[in-house]
Amino acid sequence: MRGEIDVSRLRDGARREIEEGLRACQLAVGRDGEIVWTESFGSADPETRFGVASATKPIVASAVWLLIGDGLLDIGRSVADYVPEFGANGKQAVTVEQVLLMTCGFPGAEMGPAEGADAARRIARLAAWKLEYEPGTKYVYHGGSAHWVLAELIERLGGLDFRDFVEQRVTQPLGLPRVLGIPRAEQTNIAQLAGPPSRDLQFDYADVIQAGMPGGGAVMTAAQLARFYQGLLHNPGGLWKSEVLEDATTKIRCTLPDPLMNLPANRTLGVVIGAGFGTTWGKSPTAFGWPGAGGQIGFAEPATGISFSFLQSGDPDQTSQFTRAIRLSNLALELDG
Repeated sequence: MRGEIDVSRLRDGARREIEEGLRACQLAVGRDGEIVWTESFGSADPETRFGVASATKPIVASAVWLLIGDGLLDIGRSVADYVPEFGANGKQAVTVEQVLLMTCGFPGAEMGPAEGADAARRIARLAAWKLEYEPGTKYVYHGGSAHWVLAELIERLGGLDFRDFVEQRVTQPLGLPRVLGIPRAEQTNIAQLAGPPSRDLQFDYADVIQAGMPGGGAVMTAAQLARFYQGLLHNPGGLWKSEVLEDATTKIRCTLPDPLMNLPANRTLGVVIGAGFGTTWGKSPTAFGWPGAGGQIGFAEPATGISFSFLQSGDPDQTSQFTRAIRLSNLALELDG
């Protein structure tokens, strides 16, 4: 039986961030399918949920992996094969794989939360989008647009509202609550993102949360995000087809340069592996996960079996948000799994 993990350096690091002015943060470490440590600091309490911004993306992608495993979705086919309306304005050749890899060519396409939450309005907006570059020729981060396409695919092929599908097929089986599509009346004790919004969050964040924006609208605790990544490491109950999950968490399909970081994108069908997104988990070539605006982070390290989440609120400076996430993530990567 493995011994306890020494989280003292993580705890000290979080306390130091609060002492230096961060309003609130929450951390969690998972191992062997369980959460072995979680703690809240500053104004956060154990029940505080955080907007996790783009750390939402792997959760939605994992719902798409279920469709792949069910034989309902072939990533080599065009999106228009499943959503004919999407093919308008020259997008008929865009493949599902290109959407998952963010090489699909419409990074700046816009979708308001209320539009995206309404099926008819969402489809109309998807049809109106135009390509900004030839699909497959380069990687550009798609802050919100690609995941609205995934939401539509989930609804078409899964037979449920995409938020309900994520809850029923992903979060509930993992022992997690609903994380997408939280009504305003239920948005209590949520630590909001601080600072200027990213391009994909230029709206009232309460609207983003209520709409369940698939590229950035989830709310959860650090323990819940770390438990999600334990699910990806252990696949409890065979939730995902093993070969699909292995592909999605270990096979880098896109190494095109990320113009934001001047590094290979290192993208799989839903997560970033190794040095992608700068050095957020750059000490490991195998760790996979996703960061979010505001300095939110969640990842798993297969080499040790550790999963980690660090969520923060209260610092408006984007650079310090990011560097703080790097500091805490690197401490987590030093844990002995």
